[in-house]
Amino acid sequence: MTWTFLPEPVDAPESLALRRDYYADVAGRYWGRPATGAEVDEGLAGDGVELLVPPTGGFVVARLGGEAVGCGGFLMLDGDRAELTRVFLRHGHRGRGGAGPLLRAVEDGARELGARRMVLNTRLDLVEARALYARHGYAEIPAYCTGPYMEVWYGKEL
Repeated sequence: MTWTFLPEPVDAPESLALRRDYYADVAGRYWGRPATGAEVDEGLAGDGVELLVPPTGGFVVARLGGEAVGCGGFLMLDGDRAELTRVFLRHGHRGRGGAGPLLRAVEDGARELGARRMVLNTRLDLVEARALYARHGYAEIPAYCTGPYMEVWYGKEL
C-alpha cells in the first residue's frame, strides 16, 4: 500500500474524524482514562483549527492505501516561523513508515507560506511524539508560549 500526504480541509468529514481521534488520544493519556465524546466535543470547540488554512496555516491528511489514517497541521506565528500542531497517526498505522513523511509534508506546506523555522510545544508524557521530533531534527528550545498542557518546546530550521 502507498502513503499519500496532501492538504485537505480541516472541516472535511475524514479530517474531523482524525482530529477527534487525536484529541481523544492526547486527552485520554493526560487523564489516564478514555475521553468521553462530550469531552472531545468540548476540547475541539474553539480550538482555532479554522486558522489551519492558507495564508495562516495548513492541514495535511496522511492516507495509506486511500484510507485517512493521520494528520498534521501548522500555524504561521509570524513571517518566518510556523508552529507544528495536531501531528497524529492512528495507533494501528504507527510503525509503518508514515510519521516522517507526514512531518515533511507539513514542513513543506509551512515553507510554501514562507516559514524558515518550525516550533512546537508538547507534554513530557507524549514520549513517542518527542522521540519522533528528535529523530527528525527538532531540538529543545526555550519556551516561546505558555499554557496548561505545555511542558517542553522544540524547534527546527527549515
